[in-house]
Amino acid sequence: MNTPLRSLSFSVIAMAAMSVSAYAADMTLKFQSSDPAGNPNFELQQGWAASVEERTGGKVAIELLPVTSIVAHNETQDAIAAGILDGHITDTSYFSGKDPAFGLIANPVGAWSSPQEMFDFMNDGGGSQLMNELLNPYGLQFIGATTPGLEAFVSKVPLNGVDDLQGLKMRAPEGLVQQVFAAAGAAPVNLPGSEVFTSLDKGVIDAADYSVFSTNAAQGMHDVATYPVYPGFHSMPLVEVSMNKAKWDSLDAETQAALSESVREFARSQVAALAARDVAAVEEAKAGGKVTVIDWPAEERAKFRTIAAGQWASVAERSTNAQHVYDVLTGYLTENGLMNQ
Repeated sequence: MNTPLRSLSFSVIAMAAMSVSAYAADMTLKFQSSDPAGNPNFELQQGWAASVEERTGGKVAIELLPVTSIVAHNETQDAIAAGILDGHITDTSYFSGKDPAFGLIANPVGAWSSPQEMFDFMNDGGGSQLMNELLNPYGLQFIGATTPGLEAFVSKVPLNGVDDLQGLKMRAPEGLVQQVFAAAGAAPVNLPGSEVFTSLDKGVIDAADYSVFSTNAAQGMHDVATYPVYPGFHSMPLVEVSMNKAKWDSLDAETQAALSESVREFARSQVAALAARDVAAVEEAKAGGKVTVIDWPAEERAKFRTIAAGQWASVAERSTNAQHVYDVLTGYLTENGLMNQ
C-alpha cells in the first residue's frame, strides 16, 4: 500500500500530539514495523506508538521505525530475542520458515470473512494463547493482533465462484496462499508485487492476489483488470504486535493491561480507517462504469473454505506446533458455526 492516507478515522494528528506529553517515560522501547514510511499502515502504527506513553502514564514510550531500519523484515524476531530491537509490528507469516505454525496462524486462507472474526478468535477463542505458545520459546511476548483487512481479488475475467478458478492464470505468493489456489484448480505463479500490473496488462496472468481494494485501485490494477472480487474471499493477514518477553515481564500488571488495550483499540481503528478507504474506492469504481465489482455468495465462500481447510491439514502435518494451531483453529471455527458459512 503506497498511497498516503489522507483521511483517517483513527486520527494520526491527534494521537501524535499525545507524544508531546508531560511524562518522561520510564522505559523507551524500539519497535520496527514491516511497513515502509509513508505507507498508510505505518502512519496508523505511528499513531498507536505515539499514544502509548499517555496510555501507560509515562511508564512506556514506543519509538517506531519503518521496515529495514535496523534489520530485514524477516529478521526482527531474532533481533528482539537478542535485544537489538525491543518489539515489532509485523506479518507473522514472515517466520513460517522457523515453524510452519507461524504461517498457519498468520493467514489460514479462507478462514475469516471479516477482521472481527479474527479478532474474536485472537481475543476470546484461544488465538492469543497460541501466539504466546509459539513466541515465548523465542523470547517474545505477544501483545495483540491487527490486520489491514480482508484483501480484495484482482481479475480480468468474471469470477462468480470456485468453478471459475479452474485453469485461471494468477499471481499468488509462495506458501499456503498459492497452495490453496492450486488445490482450487487455479494455475498460480509467484511474481513480485512490482510485476503484477505489467503481467496483467500483457496477459501473462489474468488475476492476482495482491492487496486491499483501495490499494489496487490507487495502483491502477482495475484499469487492466475490471472484475475485482470484493469483499475478498481468501487472504487476511494477521499482523502481530509483540515485544521482548523479559522486558514485558518487568512491567507491572497495570502497564501490561494498558499496552494490550492500546493494541486492541489501534486494531479497531486501523480496520475502520482502511475499510472506509475501500468503501470509497468501491463506490468510485462503480460510479465510473468501467469496473464490475463481484461479491461471492456465501455458498461459494464456503466451498473455497472447504478446499482451504484441506490445505491447512497438510500444513498441520509439518510440525507439532502446526498441528496444535490446526486443532485449535478448526475447533473454534466449527464450534462457532464459521466452517461452512
